[in-house]
Amino acid sequence: MKSKQTARASVPGAVVIRVTAVAAALVTVAAGLGVRSTAGGDGAKYAGDALYTVLIHALVVLLVPRVRPLPAAGVALAVSWAVELAQLTGVPAGLARQSAVARLVLGSTFNAPDLFWYAVGAALAWAVHSLLTGGRSPDRH
Repeated sequence: MKSKQTARASVPGAVVIRVTAVAAALVTVAAGLGVRSTAGGDGAKYAGDALYTVLIHALVVLLVPRVRPLPAAGVALAVSWAVELAQLTGVPAGLARQSAVARLVLGSTFNAPDLFWYAVGAALAWAVHSLLTGGRSPDRH
């Protein structure tokens, strides 16, 4: 048992956090694809919106591993809302016509209810992140 503790203590905290964030991102993408392939209509669309924000949250943690849950959720929500509001300009629609990746990342058409579902995703990501960290920034190693 002591050797496991010693081995775990030798792994830098940021590495463990980043690996966890990558795993969370992969699970989130898989969940999004699963929802899209098994469900339809508004339920799948809005679940996808929430998962979009959860994915952004995971990417924020990947980039800034010591970020606390609330700021990470706030950044994820702000990015999600910015992308949605950018759809009012028509720029994402133009990019979506040229690239499938742009269509997936930026969408094309503004939909006001999406703003609510992004908040649901941010709240979910905050809750899970808080449970995993106790709401605190991880200790530095």
